[in-house]
Amino acid sequence: MKLKEEELIQKLMNESEEFRKAKQTHSELARQLEEMENRLHLTPQDEIEIKILKKKKLAYKDQMEKILMQYR
Repeated sequence: MKLKEEELIQKLMNESEEFRKAKQTHSELARQLEEMENRLHLTPQDEIEIKILKKKKLAYKDQMEKILMQYR
């Protein structure tokens, strides 16, 4: 089952501009989030930024899931 999911994701990465952009943005947000969370000291503004990044990342994950559901 897992392999089919990976194959579908790869197919969509090649064929769906919308899915590819969502996945790339999700990955970039994950990278930014990891970078911020690895800081030794977080300011209150950093804490807010982390929450915003998490919400954006979740929105892109939901978008990818919606697209995946159309192809399952």
